[in-house]
Amino acid sequence: MSRIRVLFRTTAVRLSALYLVLFSLCAAFLVIYVTGMSERLLQQQTREAIAAEVNQISVVYDRAGINGLLRSLERRARQPGANLYVIAGPNGEILAGNVAALEPGLLDDEGWKSQPFRYRRFTDESQADRHVALAQVLVLDNGLRLLVGRDLQEPEKFRALVRQALMVALGIMGLGALVIWFGIGRNALRRIDRMSEASTKIMAGDLSQRLPASGSGDEFDRLSESLNAMLERIEKLNEGLKQVSDNIAHDLKTPLTRLRNKAEAALADGGEDSRSGALEQIIAESDQLIRTFNALLMISRVEAGSAVAEMSEVDLSRIVEDCVELYEPLAEDKDMRIEAEAAPGVAISGNRELISQALGNLVDNAIKYAEGAENPLIRVEMKRSDRQVVLTVADHGPGIPENMRGEVVKRFVRLDESRSKPGTGLGLSLVEAIMELHRGSLDLSATEVGGRGLTVRMVFPAAAT
Repeated sequence: MSRIRVLFRTTAVRLSALYLVLFSLCAAFLVIYVTGMSERLLQQQTREAIAAEVNQISVVYDRAGINGLLRSLERRARQPGANLYVIAGPNGEILAGNVAALEPGLLDDEGWKSQPFRYRRFTDESQADRHVALAQVLVLDNGLRLLVGRDLQEPEKFRALVRQALMVALGIMGLGALVIWFGIGRNALRRIDRMSEASTKIMAGDLSQRLPASGSGDEFDRLSESLNAMLERIEKLNEGLKQVSDNIAHDLKTPLTRLRNKAEAALADGGEDSRSGALEQIIAESDQLIRTFNALLMISRVEAGSAVAEMSEVDLSRIVEDCVELYEPLAEDKDMRIEAEAAPGVAISGNRELISQALGNLVDNAIKYAEGAENPLIRVEMKRSDRQVVLTVADHGPGIPENMRGEVVKRFVRLDESRSKPGTGLGLSLVEAIMELHRGSLDLSATEVGGRGLTVRMVFPAAAT
């Protein structure tokens, strides 16, 4: 009983119940309407048949008089069929015809009888046997009364048959609707139970769980897909938070320890020059820490989506030109060249500041790690297709091993274990976060055959034209 009560509280069952009630009302209206129309049609046909019969009898009466009329009615009365013929005197007593008895007062008024009436035949075995008919009464010149009618037994049977067929069809459809209603409710309840079970495990801390989907593409599947995408995002953010916590403890502990040691050494050494040098080193270390925290804050801001409100149409071609112009002097100081090839007038929906930051990080990394390479060329290229815009930064440095390309986008991950190169290990993490914010993707591959060099592609969805 408890499951039945739960079943009746589900939206699917309530909607099905509402549809069932509406269907029943429509079906009942249909039964009443069809039977009523059938009755009116049959009565109309009966009246037309009686009127035709009266016209024929009137022609006989005009030609042959009362004697011819009596002979014609006697002949017609002996014929099998549903027609009624009665000749009665001025007081209503039946003189001839195929009817044994009529309702009292039926022959008093001339014309159509507004309602069907009951009568008894000569062949009826008891007084209780009664039949229903529709008739027209005529008053002849000599005062005799003529009734011409038609039995309604066959039309009544047809109307009852129609009503019975409609009722049976209604019952079958109602039973089918109840079965479907119960089946839909049970199926919906089972799916909700599975979703609740998965939600319980998720709330218990197992973020790897996902809500089940049947593959039918209905509203439950769409809800599951949306929630699963949200869970995947939450799981990724939690993993990133855990990774950040671990890496902060590892990567920031060393510079903080150096800061303390330098400050302690400066205090121990009373010389003014040594103190000034120590303070300069402390400031440099502090600047590096500030840059690290700024990068972390920027990544958190981007991943939280706080920059979505600042999205607008930006000229990606102009961003490429500005970035190359900014880094060209630095590349020349390191005996490197930057070449740019960008399709003009390419605009996308995005955040100019963040895209510039991402492209700058890639060019800065290329200059930093490709310094001293045999081919000192850094190539920045931007191409547009119907569905996407691809921004590429390629260098000919040492590259990244294929098995490490998925790791370097994580926070604080650096291939330079000795930390001899300046940096925080957050550059590619920030680029990936920016691409996710812009609903794009980040792809890392080798520039040359053999794994030399690194090519990074930022793939943006193209703006609608």
